[in-house]
Amino acid sequence: MHEATPTPSAWLTRWAPLVAAGGTVLDLACGSGRHLRWLAAQGFRVTGVDRDAAAVEALRPLAEIVVADLEDGSPWPLAERRFDGIVVTHYLWRPLLPRIAQALESGGVLVYETFAEGQQRYGRPSKPQFLLQPGELLSAFAGLRTVAYEDGLEAEPERRVQRLVAVAPPRIGDFEARRLLPPRAVTPLGTAQT
Repeated sequence: MHEATPTPSAWLTRWAPLVAAGGTVLDLACGSGRHLRWLAAQGFRVTGVDRDAAAVEALRPLAEIVVADLEDGSPWPLAERRFDGIVVTHYLWRPLLPRIAQALESGGVLVYETFAEGQQRYGRPSKPQFLLQPGELLSAFAGLRTVAYEDGLEAEPERRVQRLVAVAPPRIGDFEARRLLPPRAVTPLGTAQT
């Protein structure tokens, strides 16, 4: 009997259209590939990162797979690569939050959804190191332009979550940054504008 692929997060499917069509997407802590499979089916070029080599082996035909423990103090496994989109769901390792923002391409989209303080009333995870504090995603990604944010109780299944969609600003020197700036008139020094 063939198992059905788990349904992707509604938060991801709602906001994925903001990512450039056919763009590169990083699925961080991708696990067995619930979101990686969906993203690949949408035509994105996906890179999945997870520490469980056995869980990601079946995903190799669909995406670039990087087996790495993101929490053991090893260097970031993707060097200086940047992505048009980054997806993180049900995963929180605070030391990585700045690195995630740096890995976004100019105009790249972050879609983040994980458990928040208060989840311990509904089940796992219940340890504070795995639960976001109120407003923590907003603070962690304050350098990005927030498009959408939610912090509340999800009904099905009952759980406490925070969700964020944010866009990376243009980087100085990027072609995209120059293209987005409006043209302006240049007045020589020492002359008055009328």
